Amino acid sequence: MRPVDDLITWHRDVEFDERPVLLHAFSGFVDAGNGVRIAADHILATLDHKLVATFDSDELIDYRARRPRMSFVVDHFASVELDQIDVHEVTDTAGQRFLLVAGPEPDYQWLRFIGAVKQVVDRFDVRLAVGLSAIPWPTPHTRPIGVTVHGSQPDLVTGPVAPIGEVEVPGHVGAMLELQLGQSGVPSMGVTAQVPHYLVQFAYPRSASTLLAGVAAATGLSLPGDELEPAAHQADLDIAAQVAGNAEFATVVSALEQQYDQQIAAPGYAIAGGLAGQSLPSADELAAQVEQFLSELPDSGDPQEPHA
Repeated sequence: MRPVDDLITWHRDVEFDERPVLLHAFSGFVDAGNGVRIAADHILATLDHKLVATFDSDELIDYRARRPRMSFVVDHFASVELDQIDVHEVTDTAGQRFLLVAGPEPDYQWLRFIGAVKQVVDRFDVRLAVGLSAIPWPTPHTRPIGVTVHGSQPDLVTGPVAPIGEVEVPGHVGAMLELQLGQSGVPSMGVTAQVPHYLVQFAYPRSASTLLAGVAAATGLSLPGDELEPAAHQADLDIAAQVAGNAEFATVVSALEQQYDQQIAAPGYAIAGGLAGQSLPSADELAAQVEQFLSELPDSGDPQEPHA
């Protein structure tokens, strides 16, 4: 393996008064409802941040799978937008500084990329790494989106745990990073939004606000999520209009609502940090749904991003 140093271009150095949290958010694979992408974009759009480092896109991205967007003006190509994975120093609304690694999931050289991220972790003495992801879930959009919290050590798992038992799924960079950082002694965890399974291919802002709330609860960071509410409300209105015009869709949503309400009324139903944790009756059925969804996703490239 070539040296991982060549994979990073450093733009500036950063000194932290306290050991920082590192968030990693990779779009394109385990990103139902585009919640991860929307959350990362929202952090950068609403909080003060500075570019710290950039990973080499030519080494990591398959341009034929995610073709760059180019601008053609009259008689010439004027610009191109290349996907890239960056490291940002971000300041939350309370003045706490943290690191954000965000961009598309790499297509190539996963182990080398993870080694490069470990360099970032070591360089800034990161105290906790947190990954964002979103998966399909048999729940209606008319009820609160749940979250699943998982981590490399038991004391990190303070929220609801998904009752899927043991399931084998295709690997993704966020999960491998969580695994390998944990194995190297760095506390590492993930916050996963449970997105209504019929919305996984649409841009669903409420999944992003749920992720931000989950990360805030897990880390103590103060992350803005209220600004996403207008977009989330509009998406809800669009979905409601589709439900009203489709009897079959309405029947599915109604059945999911009944199931959800029965579960929330059952003894032992848990709500942690203000976020609902589903307790599904059949772990095997749920595991099968998650595994099927992940297996059917394309190997590379971002999903389509129409509004719900």
